[in-house]
Amino acid sequence: MAFKNFKVETDADGIALVTWDIPGRSMNVLDETSISEIEAIIKQTSADANVKGVVITSSKEAFCAGADLSMMEGYSRSYAQLLKDKGEVAANQALFEQSRRFSLAFRAIETSGKPWVAAINGLAVGGGFEITLSCHYRVAADNPKTRLGLPEIKVGLFPGAGGTQRVPRIVPPQDAMQILLKGDAMTLDRAKALKLVDAVVPAADLIKAAKDWIKGGGKAVAPWDEKGFKLPGGPVYSKAGMMMFPAGNAIYRRETYDNYPAARAVMSCVYEGLQLPMDAALRVESRYFSEVLRSNEAAAMIRSLFLSMQELNKGARRPQNVPPTKVKKLAVIGAGFMGASIGYVSARAGIEVVLIDRDQPSADKGKAHAQSVIDDLIKKGRAKESDRDTIMGRISATADYNALKDCDLIIEAVFEDRKVKSETFAKAQPLLKDGAIFASNTSTLPINSLAEEFKDQAKFIGIHFFSPVEKMMLVEIILGKNTGDVALATALDYVRTIGKTPIVVNDSRGFFANRCVLRFTAEGLEMLMEGVPPAMIENAAKMAGMPVGPLSLSDEVALDLVLKIMKATEADLGANAIDQAQKKLLVEMVEKQGRFGRKNGKGFYDYPEKGKGQKSLWAGLAALQPKHLDPDTLDVEELKQRFLAVQAVEAARTVEDHVITDMREADVGSILGFGFAPFTGGTLSYIDFMGTKKFVELCRKLESKYGSRFAPPKLLLDLAAKGETFYGRFPPKKQAAA
Repeated sequence: MAFKNFKVETDADGIALVTWDIPGRSMNVLDETSISEIEAIIKQTSADANVKGVVITSSKEAFCAGADLSMMEGYSRSYAQLLKDKGEVAANQALFEQSRRFSLAFRAIETSGKPWVAAINGLAVGGGFEITLSCHYRVAADNPKTRLGLPEIKVGLFPGAGGTQRVPRIVPPQDAMQILLKGDAMTLDRAKALKLVDAVVPAADLIKAAKDWIKGGGKAVAPWDEKGFKLPGGPVYSKAGMMMFPAGNAIYRRETYDNYPAARAVMSCVYEGLQLPMDAALRVESRYFSEVLRSNEAAAMIRSLFLSMQELNKGARRPQNVPPTKVKKLAVIGAGFMGASIGYVSARAGIEVVLIDRDQPSADKGKAHAQSVIDDLIKKGRAKESDRDTIMGRISATADYNALKDCDLIIEAVFEDRKVKSETFAKAQPLLKDGAIFASNTSTLPINSLAEEFKDQAKFIGIHFFSPVEKMMLVEIILGKNTGDVALATALDYVRTIGKTPIVVNDSRGFFANRCVLRFTAEGLEMLMEGVPPAMIENAAKMAGMPVGPLSLSDEVALDLVLKIMKATEADLGANAIDQAQKKLLVEMVEKQGRFGRKNGKGFYDYPEKGKGQKSLWAGLAALQPKHLDPDTLDVEELKQRFLAVQAVEAARTVEDHVITDMREADVGSILGFGFAPFTGGTLSYIDFMGTKKFVELCRKLESKYGSRFAPPKLLLDLAAKGETFYGRFPPKKQAAA
């Protein structure tokens, strides 16, 4: 029988080699065709008496990148249609059966009566890793780049094809929970130490080693199907189990605030499943999986953190009429912390970089910072000495602007001051080669006003990085009114080269990310002025799903910078453009108390010397509050709503102002740029999944109590009146560059 995605060859020893190779794709994924063909191959090889065993491998560089999540999204769509047409019972049953196919197929491998070996030749994650766990033996080709893991939790799902049952039957429960709840990829060494991989062999010996295990009498029975099998952590109700699960629940609550249905389901699957035989345990897992698949959180996270992010990374916003561009040499003007970090990530991606600053010592300091980043990675075992030599060999430092002459892209990362930027542009412009693109890394100053200093505005664009550049995945690309397609294409191609996710926005003060996140930090200051206890402000924000509280984030940004932005906004737009009470608080903190934030060890928090304990809220903060409210009288739910709603309503305004023109970018940008509660799918998905009408009602309630910052814009009122959503009215264009 011929297959589309697999090739099956049986050798003289009766061993069937199943080679996975989906035509036209760079990686194998578990899609409808693959799962149907796997089911057929299991039946065929099980029924054929001449087949003594099966080896499954891949002819691509990776083994399998997991399940096709657009297929999962399709399950949700067909569920919604069935619910409408045939009711809840029929819809639930159909979803359960659909979502269980992988689980049943993998169990069929395990109980086929024929020994199956996974010959893992590269990356195996998600469902791709789950299929290897259902095999009776796992052998991997030795490759330091190979990663194994179950990352489903990061997109609002969990491993629903047996992962929550097989992993804790192989490794101790503490390790199993880490693997399932964190979703981080692991190296082959780690996987072998945990017995998730049985052997690691040279790549040339992979298939031979797999076949040899079968020829050597490899058993076609999983350990948990044998009589007398003992769980690696002991029974759930043993002393060890009772130490693990109650503590695990506490850690789960601390880490997630119960915002993630998939994480809760993992806890339940493992706890319940380990008390049952395997088939019953898998049925429990499938029930939880179909329940999570029906959740708003899964739908929102799959859309934003997988599908939309993938589309943006592949160039969904790239002008189709511009041929591919390549930045061979980059100049970064301003070799401070930000500029040096931009230089480092660019050099790491293979681009030649020149760091330019006002004098040689400043430029050298920037290069030294780039080296310190990679030195730190070497210390942690995440990079090699040879990596440092290669990367640092691509970075040069100078005070001579003549170095700009052969650069394809120039990024200005000087101080956030119009005058300083203007002087930089004047020095740089005469030295640019024909076709060079000039970008400003400004975080708040409008690109149109900066572009006025530039002769050829078609070649001027904003490329806004987030700090710390090495860790933050988002880059905001800002179009001025005269920015040309070549500048946009160059910026997008460059961002793709350095492995970041781009969003394209139109010009506005603060663009998209800072407009929204400054609302978050300002809301924290507002609560502080109202008399809400500082610890309660921080905890309510984290309970709402934000990664850190607004006071902590203000410290990270630097209070003197927040005050500087506030003063610049006031100078440009007038006294009513800012909150004068908040300005007074920041003047007190920065100018009178000398508290700048983390950078000088004191802000809203006091910071210990490196490695000497944890930061703590500054004891003097209460004295700066005009009044103090009794925490027992405060509505925590309302505090949480304020934090999310104030950012979401600002995101809606950015759509009305045409700053955001693609809804995907608001959602992906809000999660990657400032950590907006990932379980919501982002700022606009938060509104859409709540329902625009319900969100407007929430806004009106908050507006009446707290002021006009919660007032819904006309666009939002119109959507609510017509029962529409942002994604419904503004569906993203699906065309993407390859």
